[in-house]
Amino acid sequence: MNPLPKGAAVDARSRVRRALAIAGSLRSGSYNRLLLANARTMTPAYLEIRSYDDLASIPLFDEDLEQRTSGGPDAVKALRVLVAEADGLLISTPEYNQSMSGVLKNVVDWLSRAGPEEVLIGKPIAIMGASGGRWGTRLAQANLRQVLTATESLVMPQPAIFVAEAAKVFDERGQLSHDLTRKQLEKFMLAFSRWLELMETPRLLKAQ
Repeated sequence: MNPLPKGAAVDARSRVRRALAIAGSLRSGSYNRLLLANARTMTPAYLEIRSYDDLASIPLFDEDLEQRTSGGPDAVKALRVLVAEADGLLISTPEYNQSMSGVLKNVVDWLSRAGPEEVLIGKPIAIMGASGGRWGTRLAQANLRQVLTATESLVMPQPAIFVAEAAKVFDERGQLSHDLTRKQLEKFMLAFSRWLELMETPRLLKAQ
């Protein structure tokens, strides 16, 4: 986590907010995992990012399984707890066939269920993505935004970050080596921290 610049101070009203990061890919060396790892190093001092790395444990959504297990198997229940406890979600999606990945859609389907708490309603979410192709993840992100609208999540509208030809922006250690992309990611993470703060106010008022 980057410290604040020398001489800067955190507003007294600010508190440390915690976000859960989910990469919509199972591949260990996925560009979206790398993008999230780099994002964690660019967060403001009052934002903590925790990565969720157990996506492979989430089974295909099945209402019969949901009923037999009273809301989902243990892996699903554990993820629901993490999402409920987080102040927001940071999702990085690949693009497969002009859409988000199947594993990511599957996770959203599980999390959108009531069992017993609808953890995505009113949850602040930021979306980004990386792809090895020339077109980035514009269509995948648009697809994910549409789905999250149905879940009544609060998706950050801007800024956007679409990493195309990702093999060219990461070095052999997985660090972002492309200056423009680094600046875009820094701007994105600052905006996300502000989005969490902004979205906290109506949720607190609703709770009262």
